[in-house]
Amino acid sequence: MTIATHLEPGASLPRIRRIGFADLRAALASGLADFRDMPSHAVFLCLFYPIAGLFVGGVLLRENVVPLLFPLAAGFALIGPFAAVGLYELSRRRELGLDSSWQHAFDVLRSPARWSVLALGILLLAIFIAWLMTAQWLYAQTLGTVAPRTAVDFFRDAFTTGAGWRMIVWGIVIGFVFAVVAMSISVVSIPLLLDRHVSAAVAMLTSVRAVIENPAMMAIWGLIVAVALVAGSIPFLLGLAVVMPVLGHATWHLYRRVVNPD
Repeated sequence: MTIATHLEPGASLPRIRRIGFADLRAALASGLADFRDMPSHAVFLCLFYPIAGLFVGGVLLRENVVPLLFPLAAGFALIGPFAAVGLYELSRRRELGLDSSWQHAFDVLRSPARWSVLALGILLLAIFIAWLMTAQWLYAQTLGTVAPRTAVDFFRDAFTTGAGWRMIVWGIVIGFVFAVVAMSISVVSIPLLLDRHVSAAVAMLTSVRAVIENPAMMAIWGLIVAVALVAGSIPFLLGLAVVMPVLGHATWHLYRRVVNPD
């Protein structure tokens, strides 16, 4: 069974709906319902994200590059839409009343859209790497090129010095720009690729149009995602095993509310 079958090349662009806060609540409720219906599948798919985060965090601490730990954790939001592609497929199948066992999360590997999804994933990964490089440059420009010897030294320099506060403020501003760019091109693009036969360019353009048509609601959605990821990261990133699948399923349902049905 193919995944992208609905829209033939050359057809008109998908139409965008104006949504409200009730739609965001409904998307989150539907995402939570999907997670309750498929908890073991979601944990199976997403548990390796916090495990990988713990591993990378341990490497960073051991290699004495603590300043990159927070940018790395924050970067989950940049690559999250691509990481959740299997969850979108499970929600799609559950919505259609099809078998939604965890194996079907890998149906995307046989989808006609797989190369477009991969291209978009590579673009998001490039944005993620650019963010890490920018964060490292910002640290060097504010607190110097010598890495702190311990995490305590880093937090003392960051929160008790003028240079540290300049790094924090500029980091928030620059990180916001990266987040807006990543969200604009990805908030509904990958679900659209799985749902309809469109190119990566059309999917990204549709995603950007969705943000332009719903700036306030998309800003609130981005805030919800950011707060949820922070909350999931606090207990050694283990909470992401629940937060990420719920957000992944909810993003599918947000797509359904934002993009007009074919």
